[in-house]
Amino acid sequence: MTTTKIIYFSVDGRPEQAEFPSDCPAQDVKEVFRAAAEAGPYDILKLYNTKGNIINISPKLESNTRQTQYKLEVVAADCKTYSLGSELATALGFDLLAMEKRLQTLEKKILVASTDMPSIMYEMRNRVESFREKLESVEHLSWLGLFKELSNGTNKPSPFYHKRSLRKTKEECQQVMENYLQMSSLEVTEEVRQYLKTPTFDNWQWEDAEIMVLLQLMYIDLDFMNKFNIEMEVLQQFLFEVYRHYNNIPFHNFKHCFCVTQMMYGLIWLTDLQNKMDDIDILTMLTSAICHDLDHPGYNNAYQINARTELALRYNDISPLENHHCSVAFNILEKSENNIFRNLTTEQFKRIREGMIKCVLATDMTRHNEILNQFRSIVSVFDFNNKNHKDILTMIIIKVSDISNEARPLDVAEPWLDCLLQEFFNQSDMEKLEGLPVSPFMDRDKVTKPSSQTGFIRFVLLPLFIELANLFPSLEQHIIDPVRKALDYYTEMEKALEKEKQNRTGGSQCDKVVKPLDKQDENQKNTDQTESNKIVISTEQKVSSSGMLKKTKTLQPLQKFE
Repeated sequence: MTTTKIIYFSVDGRPEQAEFPSDCPAQDVKEVFRAAAEAGPYDILKLYNTKGNIINISPKLESNTRQTQYKLEVVAADCKTYSLGSELATALGFDLLAMEKRLQTLEKKILVASTDMPSIMYEMRNRVESFREKLESVEHLSWLGLFKELSNGTNKPSPFYHKRSLRKTKEECQQVMENYLQMSSLEVTEEVRQYLKTPTFDNWQWEDAEIMVLLQLMYIDLDFMNKFNIEMEVLQQFLFEVYRHYNNIPFHNFKHCFCVTQMMYGLIWLTDLQNKMDDIDILTMLTSAICHDLDHPGYNNAYQINARTELALRYNDISPLENHHCSVAFNILEKSENNIFRNLTTEQFKRIREGMIKCVLATDMTRHNEILNQFRSIVSVFDFNNKNHKDILTMIIIKVSDISNEARPLDVAEPWLDCLLQEFFNQSDMEKLEGLPVSPFMDRDKVTKPSSQTGFIRFVLLPLFIELANLFPSLEQHIIDPVRKALDYYTEMEKALEKEKQNRTGGSQCDKVVKPLDKQDENQKNTDQTESNKIVISTEQKVSSSGMLKKTKTLQPLQKFE
């Protein structure tokens, strides 16, 4: 028999009350709390009990009283592109876009007339860029007579990734390391341990220090600490250096590193690879996933080569980024205090280094067809005793993990697409400004969200995932079925966009992509139908959950460290 739960909680000191059936879908429960917090669809929520510990927002929430009400906070936001600078410019009477276009036109005319760019043009371009930066930086809004107090208690990623410092600050790293070391003595609940092994894991619920705890857990649960004599202090220092060497860019950042590693970890468990391959091969694969995008600058290989960057010159235009990621990884491992392989034999280290280089270089998408065809030729006769077969499999698995976002639930995957497009658009803008060839799939004037995905899923993702599932049939429900659903979703979105274009009058162009109304949109509309401080829901939605950590001795939920 279905029972009704009543949950009491506060938002910014304001008391709220939620009522829902015990069998209510988890996503619907989250939407209740999202509505109460007046949070956007991409904001991340965290709920705390009376002890200040994080608890799971799910139908399993324990009923409480007004005296023991929970506390709800919005602690992070999705890195979508915001147009604060343009809006402020318009409000102040400036046409920033027109200024930039006029400057680009002048640049082109001068480039045609002369091979050299006059210094005055560089000065003009810098002044326009400085003006945009001033508009978009919340830290400097006071020059407009505005003031926004920035809270030290939250850790919201800046929406202006291209304006953030590329490297993490020393203070930022120290704070994360302190939190990580405090959390490292905590024990993860069995619920989270199992959840971590699934492709449905929601990375957006976890902060950087917590992610480091989860990466640490992977090495522990795979028994690498004992099998390879890895000291805990060395693993922690290694993970910190990895965190420090991922940059503040929209997509190829530390959270992407975690997502790829978590998918790799899940595939290892789902395919029972521990009993099919050597432990040292599993260690190589997991560590490769962690290191696979170290120090990514946010501009791909095509840009590096066309712009003749230092990386392209250093590696002779051959996978410059992937070679750089490997180099950074082994520079980190070169220091004894970071070297998780320091207790291995010379032969073991040589084998791991060779394997990591193969795995990381395999993530260069220009080699996609080459590697996929190699795997296709052996999958029907695959032999786990054949070293060449296993080497190709490790490359396939890291490739699957690297581009696996669409195998995750839509509410986890779609924000990642927004981040990827932002990084792509940043690059194409730079290519246009520098007069370099522009990749068509990165051009904000040509690409829409659905058009960026339908072809990619149909011709890249599915063929790759299907071949891996041919070797491991159990993976079909975990990675192929969700990808097919994602393809249907973006196909419908693309149809909706085409229909909108056909309905336009006067041939006007609009850059906005209209999404088909889904249940999440319906729930967002229904949040207005509230009764004083009570919110009741009943519609069905996808299940998505986060977890909590427990202390080793007292087994209490993880305490938030401010």
